[in-house]
Amino acid sequence: MEKGFILWFTGLSGSGKTSISKALEPELKGRGCKVEILDGDVVRTNLSKGLGFSKEDRDTNIRRIGFVANLLSRNGVVAMTAAISPYRAVRDEIRAIEPNFVEVYVKAPLEVCEARDVKGLYAKARSGEIKGFTGIDDAYEEPVNPEIICYTERESLADCVKKVLSKLEELGYI
Repeated sequence: MEKGFILWFTGLSGSGKTSISKALEPELKGRGCKVEILDGDVVRTNLSKGLGFSKEDRDTNIRRIGFVANLLSRNGVVAMTAAISPYRAVRDEIRAIEPNFVEVYVKAPLEVCEARDVKGLYAKARSGEIKGFTGIDDAYEEPVNPEIICYTERESLADCVKKVLSKLEELGYI
């Protein structure tokens, strides 16, 4: 399959974005797709090193991810992004530059995300050690009309992968 597209996973920290994208990767490769995952943590360490967590820096980070994802998709790659991307306007900017854009809202209640938090980020945010943390003292703007919603509190990882694959088939991407 040579048709590239962006599969944009958005949701709170701990919602399951990276888990779903990693589980989806071998499924897509098995169908002949070239796949790259642009994970928010990895991108921050490399492509966006030095950026903070102000709204401006977060927007810059997401725009960089979108730029790279767009380059990949134009070249026949399935570019999966797994970044919180909390602000709707910036996600919409990327959708506007890439016609082959599929938004996946990985939805889980805040308390579930906090319970899954292996890095202790939510606890640090609640104690004031981390300022401007999405879902605690900074907004997360839910997608208005995502192509796919994965409810990770009640859907298994396998169910989420199946749901994404099904929608991609329906949309004609795979």
